[in-house]
Amino acid sequence: MLDYKNPKLIIETSTTENGSVTWKSPSNIALIKYWGKHGVQLPNNPSISFTLENAHTKTTINYGPKKGIDFGIELDFYFEGEKNPQFEAKIKSFLESIIEVFPFLKQLELKLESSNSFPHSAGIASSASAMSALALCLCTLEDQLFGTLSNDLEFRKKASYIARLGSGSACRSVYPTLAVWGQTGEIEESSDLFAIPYEESHEVFHGFHDDILIVSRDEKKVSSRAGHGLMEQNLYAGNRYQQARQRLHNLLTALKTGDLETFGRITEGEALTLHALMMTSNPPYILMHPNTLNIINALHEYRRETNLPVYFSLDAGPNIHLLYPDNIKEEVQKFTKEVLAPFCNNDILMDIAGQGPLEL
Repeated sequence: MLDYKNPKLIIETSTTENGSVTWKSPSNIALIKYWGKHGVQLPNNPSISFTLENAHTKTTINYGPKKGIDFGIELDFYFEGEKNPQFEAKIKSFLESIIEVFPFLKQLELKLESSNSFPHSAGIASSASAMSALALCLCTLEDQLFGTLSNDLEFRKKASYIARLGSGSACRSVYPTLAVWGQTGEIEESSDLFAIPYEESHEVFHGFHDDILIVSRDEKKVSSRAGHGLMEQNLYAGNRYQQARQRLHNLLTALKTGDLETFGRITEGEALTLHALMMTSNPPYILMHPNTLNIINALHEYRRETNLPVYFSLDAGPNIHLLYPDNIKEEVQKFTKEVLAPFCNNDILMDIAGQGPLEL
């Protein structure tokens, strides 16, 4: 099994200078959903996602050598320019959990600054963008100090592995356009330990639109972490994991051939299955809002009338991801403005399948 523990990554504090590293990393929208895990952040089924462009987290690590001996993590955390004790505690706990991978962290004074281009904890996979940005910063920091990750493929692989430990879906955000996480015989080199890029999609999926209709910016009542835990006792869990593998098989064919109808049928089915699993958990819970359903119904009616290939997805929240190819953007965006926008108070983040993270 892959193991990144490395006790040799120790700095000489007397000669280490202050520095900083910054990454902007996107969220992603899973087409085949990951819902249910085992072990240390390992998925119960493979998943595939579009990497987004405009829904992103920007994270900066400022660092300097500690004065004296201290074996713990020394961290100040700022979110949107303000101290955030809750997030700081979570990040500190995460850094402590990976100290054997990056032992030099306990030799540094760390200041993390993070900001989002979209609302956090509202079901737009903010943990994916946040933890992937942090993982990329950590790997760049290692490379700055030790010169160990000059190979881009190995750099991304390690960043994906580390991101996964913080948030499962985050491991997919380190790659552009489409990424697969979870071992499957259908994709060579796929793994439960890290994601890999998926590069066999038809050109119609390049620059695919994902307009996020933000029905609610409120923090969701049940976290994704809690939702994954509830899958352990879900009566339908076993059938769900089998279903996900079958749907992945069919979706990969659609992605390769440009079959938009099959793509849309599977993507919408996955979105509704995800929320059905929430409603059949013990205790059951609902994250969709009335206007989530109003948007879905209006979209279905529009598609029946126009035959245009525009579809929806949902993450673990009430907000709709409107998915469609670039060649129909004018018609779809007109429909969105006139019909759908009132259901989300005109709160829309226009996005596309993007080029992945960027070091700043």
